[in-house]
Amino acid sequence: MTDLLIQFRPVGIDILTVMAQIVIFLIVIFIVRYLAFNTIERLSQWFPDTPLNPLGVTKVVFRKGLNIIVFVGLGFIVSVNSYLFYTSESILAYMQGLVFGVPRGQWQSFGIGIFKSLLLLLLTALIIASLRPWSERLGNRLKTSQQNEANEQSLNKLLWAVELSLETGLWLLALVICLEFVFLPDKAIAYFYVALECYLLTCLGVICVYGIFTLIDTLNALADPYIAEHPNSLLRFYPRFRYLIRLTKRCLEYGVFIAIGGLIFTQLPWFKPLAIYSVTINQLIAIILGTGICVELANISIEEFLLRHDNLDFSQRRRRLTFIPPLQNIVRYLIYFGSGVAILSVLKVDPTPVLAGAGIVGLALSLGTQNLINDLVNGFTILLQNYYLIGDFVETDNATGVVEAMDLRVTRFRSPDGRLHIVRNGDIKTIVNYSKEYVYAVVLVGVDYDSDLDHVYGVLTEVGKQVKELHSDVLEPTRIDGLDNFSESELTIRTSTKVKPGRHLPVQRLVRKLIKEAFDRENVEIPFARRVLILKNDTSENVEKIKDVTDKLEN
Repeated sequence: MTDLLIQFRPVGIDILTVMAQIVIFLIVIFIVRYLAFNTIERLSQWFPDTPLNPLGVTKVVFRKGLNIIVFVGLGFIVSVNSYLFYTSESILAYMQGLVFGVPRGQWQSFGIGIFKSLLLLLLTALIIASLRPWSERLGNRLKTSQQNEANEQSLNKLLWAVELSLETGLWLLALVICLEFVFLPDKAIAYFYVALECYLLTCLGVICVYGIFTLIDTLNALADPYIAEHPNSLLRFYPRFRYLIRLTKRCLEYGVFIAIGGLIFTQLPWFKPLAIYSVTINQLIAIILGTGICVELANISIEEFLLRHDNLDFSQRRRRLTFIPPLQNIVRYLIYFGSGVAILSVLKVDPTPVLAGAGIVGLALSLGTQNLINDLVNGFTILLQNYYLIGDFVETDNATGVVEAMDLRVTRFRSPDGRLHIVRNGDIKTIVNYSKEYVYAVVLVGVDYDSDLDHVYGVLTEVGKQVKELHSDVLEPTRIDGLDNFSESELTIRTSTKVKPGRHLPVQRLVRKLIKEAFDRENVEIPFARRVLILKNDTSENVEKIKDVTDKLEN
């Protein structure tokens, strides 16, 4: 029995040694898994709203790789120990040889490194825990301030980015220092520090972008109250630039990230030659943003220059309003041209050959775009000859209505029924302008052949006086032009009422209404068509049918 125990003791010790190896291996895997997954979880918070989180995919891949390592590691441990057991070599003695083969000083240094790492991780957790209340108080104070109510969403994103950057940056820095404590090779440590620096630069870019967004939203919210209190300040023009806010945000966002990308490329030897292109791309972005701002500044400057005088009469003001859109278009195209030349200069392209080629292409295109040239020439002619202005009531071959806008290419007419007609200037052949000094509201009145014309003229004269009193746009009482036509069933009398430019249509409607009311009072008959049914066989059945039809018509 004693011999059996003596033989069993080495076997039991070897089994316990193998189990200890497996437990230590699994503990190391668990620590690596916890640290890696915790880091990935924090990094994945940068993508809270994306349907496919790239770090989520990384987590899945890492989990599968770690499972493979566990499977292979356990197989390796079992295989090596099985071989040692097969060769009757003591597993414990073999492991003791491996462990004691390493100098004691290295084990001491490794143990001290592990202890330092644990202390550093604990200190990092304490620092992060102490920072959270401060960040929450700061966020609550900023949110409750009155001037930040309108941009609370942008402020929340900024605070979230700062908090996440600090926490994740501290954890990553602590992990890199821990790797240095356990005596990882200096070259590997250098790579980890480069990765940490790239991450911190990315966090800086995100914080800058959210900070810019918060600043823009805050200024945008404060602009309206300030303009209301100071209506004559230069900020009164700010609403004209509001449509550029989205473009400004996008340009600044891309500019910041491209600049950060250039800084990151300078840290990577393989991508260092590409870093110089970040400056070029940012110059192009600045040109695009500057072009939009310059176009709106030019529009405002032209309007202020032409309309700066308060003593302009109605006619002068309309004429200048008509000239503003063509001038703005010309200046806009000049700015676009200058921006194109600036872009070529940034790209190190000589603009002279390009401009010469563009001139040749433009000449070739002009030969095939005669309609466009015709539109431009007609537009210049209409403007210079003052055929019509913005606000005039005009009748052309293609449209009738008020001129709403005009440029060198097209004119926009708003018809009385509300439809917008866009007519090429080259298609405008005949122009009837109802807005030059005065216009007559002509109304044709039909009366019965048996009517007393002197009595009718008297009634119409009284109506003309009434129109002059009721409508402020009437310049003179209605004039009776006389008998205009002998129609088939009526006498047509022409009346003319002198009114202000472009006000003939509402006056015509008023004159017709008053004439109808006056004729009803004076028993003046206005002829209208009547239908008479004549049946060949006047039977009682036909009479009943006629009565039925008459009843239906009356009902």
